[in-house]
Amino acid sequence: MMTAPYVKWSEDVLNTFIQNYEAKVYEAFEKAKSTGKLKKGTNEVTKAVDRGQAKLVAIALDVDPADIVMHLPELSEEKGVRYVYVSSKEKLGQACGLHTQAAAAAIVEPGESKQLLDELIKALDTLLKK
Repeated sequence: MMTAPYVKWSEDVLNTFIQNYEAKVYEAFEKAKSTGKLKKGTNEVTKAVDRGQAKLVAIALDVDPADIVMHLPELSEEKGVRYVYVSSKEKLGQACGLHTQAAAAAIVEPGESKQLLDELIKALDTLLKK
């Protein structure tokens, strides 16, 4: 897998996460779409992170140009918001209920995805040794 320039994880961690948890990320966004609240698109996600509203940010790895989402990992870390990478902006858009792609999305209110969200955060803590 080609690593995008904005990825701050090691390749091992990234590959492990994508293989084991990517489907759960999409599922969490699908559940939050109908029972919680999402922010879709880089601008909305940036505002949600900046305002401390985002619970989890997903950043697609196939964003071109990369500058569109380049700031999100750093901003998320600065604001103490967990973020993950997913391989497809197309799938991320679909999971958010869009008929278009989403370079980034954020769960603001998890709704019925709370259990999945907790599982993903626990996995992140383990993978990233936090």
